[in-house]
Amino acid sequence: MRPLSELVRPNILALKPYSSARDEFSGTGANVFLDANENPYNSPFNRYPDPLQRDLKMSLSRVKGVKAENIFLGNGSDEPIDLAYRCFTRPGVDNVVAIDPTYGMYKVCADINDVEYRRVTLDENFQTTAEKLLAQCDKNTKLIWICSPNNPTGNDINRGEIVKTIQGFGGLVIVDEAYSDFSQERPLRFDVDKYPNLIVLNTMSKAWGCAAIRLGMAFAQKDIVDIFNKVKYPYNVNMLTQKQASEALKEPYEVDKWVKIILLERDRMIDAFGFLPCCKKIYLTNANFFLAKFDNAQAVYDYLKAKGIIVRNRTRVTLCEDCLRITIGSKSENNELLSALRQY
Repeated sequence: MRPLSELVRPNILALKPYSSARDEFSGTGANVFLDANENPYNSPFNRYPDPLQRDLKMSLSRVKGVKAENIFLGNGSDEPIDLAYRCFTRPGVDNVVAIDPTYGMYKVCADINDVEYRRVTLDENFQTTAEKLLAQCDKNTKLIWICSPNNPTGNDINRGEIVKTIQGFGGLVIVDEAYSDFSQERPLRFDVDKYPNLIVLNTMSKAWGCAAIRLGMAFAQKDIVDIFNKVKYPYNVNMLTQKQASEALKEPYEVDKWVKIILLERDRMIDAFGFLPCCKKIYLTNANFFLAKFDNAQAVYDYLKAKGIIVRNRTRVTLCEDCLRITIGSKSENNELLSALRQY
């Protein structure tokens, strides 16, 4: 890996971050707060939240098995995705490499930040190699994006090839593990101490059933987390989100139960789709969704929409022509989808 000082944008390296009132005083024992121009009424909503989410990070550390100093929290995973561009890529100069197809926000953030986005198309099994990814890199490549399990394909990307990419690249490799709770693969977040150029993303939106609170995570070595904290907005994770996330983290076994139910339903749905005349192929998945190929995905999508059933039409995505992405819902929701497709 190149020295981090060579990877960070020069203006970010020199940046003196904004210091909020809660940054300057974060101790205990005070009971009169006259430092942040807050309204003294309407407690507790009148007070600014902890800008570094210290208590929440301690709870996450215990559940996720990662040291609190190696955790960055953002407004969904989209915030650390955007911060990676803002901190490490120079507009109009640098580039990033990503597998294709994959989660669309990597490309959107590249476009917003005026950064060249280089695609490496997956093979017929939705896999790639370190050799293919590294072949697209040059001296101005700062980031490589790998989503595993991948979205929209659902499959784990070969772990050996991910590790080779991390070891062979001088910049930062960002592995998005939003769906890792549904996979049997060992999460790469446990290896951030081992690989200084690894950033692993995760979220409360999927297995934890907390999409509404918008809490995303980035796991990385402390110097990378410090750079993210330097650039983020002062109070990027609000108090209500921090409180609800802390409550959710008290029930990790409930999440384990949800995951088991979803995986059982996923297997049942895949088996049932195999008997649908309109479905031509179901792709291997390690997530809480699967990709299915149809004779005419747009016609099936329109038919389901008319019945009030919404799936994701991915037919315009690379390698996903005539494919619909099916999220695993409750048993009753899944049965309603199957009933409709059996009548198609």
